[in-house]
Amino acid sequence: MYDYLIVGAGLYGATFAYEAMKQGKSVLVIDRRDHIAGNAYCKEVEGISVHWYGAHIFHTSDRTVWEFVNRFTEFNNYINSPVAVYKDELYNLPFNMNTFSRLWNIKTPQEAKDIIAAQIAKEGITEPKNLEEQAISMVGRDVFEKLVKGYTEKQWGRDCTELPPSIIRRLPLRFTYDNNYFNDRYQGIPVNGYTAMVERMLEGAEVRLGVDYLADRENWDAQAARVVYTGAIDEFYGFCYGNLAYRKVTFEHEVLDTDNYQGNAVVNYTEREIPYTRIIEHKHFAFGKQPKTVISREYPAEWKPGDEPYYPVGDEANRALYERYRELAEKDEKIIFGGRLGEYKYYDMDKVIASALARCEKEFGATV
Repeated sequence: MYDYLIVGAGLYGATFAYEAMKQGKSVLVIDRRDHIAGNAYCKEVEGISVHWYGAHIFHTSDRTVWEFVNRFTEFNNYINSPVAVYKDELYNLPFNMNTFSRLWNIKTPQEAKDIIAAQIAKEGITEPKNLEEQAISMVGRDVFEKLVKGYTEKQWGRDCTELPPSIIRRLPLRFTYDNNYFNDRYQGIPVNGYTAMVERMLEGAEVRLGVDYLADRENWDAQAARVVYTGAIDEFYGFCYGNLAYRKVTFEHEVLDTDNYQGNAVVNYTEREIPYTRIIEHKHFAFGKQPKTVISREYPAEWKPGDEPYYPVGDEANRALYERYRELAEKDEKIIFGGRLGEYKYYDMDKVIASALARCEKEFGATV
């Protein structure tokens, strides 16, 4: 008999397990995958730490979270500075003076502001009816057409005119020559990868992999006083109110016989005609010098039950459906739902950890 059964060995589950063990609680961690660390899992290929489920760049302005993760690993000084490819043109991301200089052959912030303002005024959009109008009313047509439109349509599998304006709440424009994608105070990649970090977090816990909790729920529930569940909340309840919507991503990994394929860790492809959204070259996350390289192409696709869910579709209808499941969950005193799937939120890694720490504080009192 354990104090806690933790279903899912990702960041939420590992954080909760660590804090529970600090309180002297016994924990059993299970995961239906054959590895720990969830989507942050890193697999070594050709001496390179490959982010197996897509790029995971840790960034936060939450000092408590930063100090927490630094208990388990050292972070390098990687700064995320993506490049966007549109046809035969290269642009820096996020949208900044390097981007605008390349677009319009200008030098000063005022020139960029004037061009964007003129394009927005020309469109005359006062009440955006869809994502396309929303984006154009924020950044103008040039930035939208080359850097937003195709990428967004691939991500969501439909035209921007068919997507609600609420999906794009902000498109930040920076009028400085700064390619740092994030504004957060702390940023980097674990020097030994995320798998090693999570392994440290789970030290002292019993961990069983390749285990499907939902296939034998009664047996697993009987082994613990409480259950922390980080899977999909609608699946937990047998989709009794219907399916929540997600987008999924498939990954195509390839080893190349070259030491440097694209010169950057993250390169986005913003044309809709190119089926993948980006190519990740993993060695650049760690400033690697290996003789070969590993790249991963990311293909967004429609999700259906049975697929691995990645991005919650947080539109109004799905938020309302989630609320029905959340109300159901609140009546279940034995189960704690957490994480991206359990809470149906698109969480960055630091927010997952912050959510788990907040839940631990509620469960155990003050955490250190």
